[in-house]
Amino acid sequence: MKMARRTVSLDEKIKKAEATVIALKAKYDAALDELEKLVAKRKQLEDKNVLEAYHYGGKTADEIIAFIMSGEDKPEEDKKTQKRRKRI
Repeated sequence: MKMARRTVSLDEKIKKAEATVIALKAKYDAALDELEKLVAKRKQLEDKNVLEAYHYGGKTADEIIAFIMSGEDKPEEDKKTQKRRKRI
């Protein structure tokens, strides 16, 4: 009989652990959705600021594109540093 009791106890522990994982996954998914919404909102605000700067900056689209593309010539190490800074 001890074996059956241990099995039931183990099954209960498994069910409890599964319920915990399901609850935590739901919280994780909700937090991830919130993060994605906030990142999208930030991107939207950045896009708006860039567009406003373009309209008031007095530069042509070609000049702005040339300026942005000139950053492509930076060494690989600098690009990695820039990517890390963007993630923060």
